[in-house]
Amino acid sequence: MFERYHLELLNFLHRLLGDRHAAADLAQESFVRVLVHQQSGHAIANARALLYRTARNLVIDTHRRAGVRGHDELDAIAGHAGPPHLQPDEALASEQAVQAYLRAIEDLPPRCREAFILHVFDGMSHKQIASRMGISTSMVEKHIVRGMLACRACERSEAA
Repeated sequence: MFERYHLELLNFLHRLLGDRHAAADLAQESFVRVLVHQQSGHAIANARALLYRTARNLVIDTHRRAGVRGHDELDAIAGHAGPPHLQPDEALASEQAVQAYLRAIEDLPPRCREAFILHVFDGMSHKQIASRMGISTSMVEKHIVRGMLACRACERSEAA
């Protein structure tokens, strides 16, 4: 499982966090938690889905812990709102947008989702994806376009 999903998960987390080292730490922790869950005798219907859900939960936990640790004295920060992206409303909106995009990608048909993820998150070319999936490059292009349209629809619904 590690070899199959490591790079994909690492790229996914890097896009969410913007920090390659933090992404690597969370990817490793995700694999450990899934492995512990698996070794405890629980049946796992979809290991990839559990891995991504675990990773997303760890990202949320990381943001929460950072928020708790980052509190200063209220008097010291009075009058200083800070950068907009650190404001609670902006952080919540950003998290909701990420979750909406993830839902849009998860809602794609399996083969379409696979081609889209390989292209966007793993940076594979259409030809490489076609070879890996055993389909034509034309079909790969159609899958990627469908994924892009789903993300754009998500973007439009978030803006509304």
